Amino acid sequence: MPQATVHLLRHGEVFNPDAVLYGRLPEFHLSDRGRQMAQMLADHFAARAAQGANIVYLASSPLTRAQETALPTSQALNLSIHTEPRIIEAENHFQGLHATISEFIKPKHWFEYRNPLRPSWGEPYKEQAARVRAAVDDARLKAIELGGDGAEAILVSHQLPIYATRLAAEGRPLWHDPRKRQCTLTSLTSLVFDDGGKVARVDYTEPAAVLLPGAASTPGA
Repeated sequence: MPQATVHLLRHGEVFNPDAVLYGRLPEFHLSDRGRQMAQMLADHFAARAAQGANIVYLASSPLTRAQETALPTSQALNLSIHTEPRIIEAENHFQGLHATISEFIKPKHWFEYRNPLRPSWGEPYKEQAARVRAAVDDARLKAIELGGDGAEAILVSHQLPIYATRLAAEGRPLWHDPRKRQCTLTSLTSLVFDDGGKVARVDYTEPAAVLLPGAASTPGA
């Protein structure tokens, strides 16, 4: 079986002046900075392609912010954007609320914290990692079908599902401190597969790091 790489790309900065935990809510678009981030990622992939990278498949979460992040890369690489529902944002009890400590500590929410290891306030980490990994495996096979040995695929997703998938791939516990996720806006978590279809390593890069200072990063979930 040929080798392949699947890049999990987190979307760019979202226009969210009210700091809402937007989760799966529709019509949360990229900000101006977010669009710049998306273009920077497109330029990054185009430069790699010019140097010989064989990037042949592009898919995105159905949510607006992910689709908008994928668009410049689609145009730069002349790839269609396939919508992949399995890489959508995690479900979350707090969706639609203001992402503030004062909101989260209200007594009406206390029951949701009964099991932080699962977590009890949203979609279990195991379920997130499983669905995203299934999409990753399919994208790997599709990339090999289209491009052969060394082919690459890009999946545009969201912070928590990406990070849960990374932890699972690295054999680490899925429970974590959300404040310490290594998954910044438009970062790449790249799963590099060997010729047996196993993850040989996980690479992490931030091609748009120059745009991160000052960026709003309210987690989606």
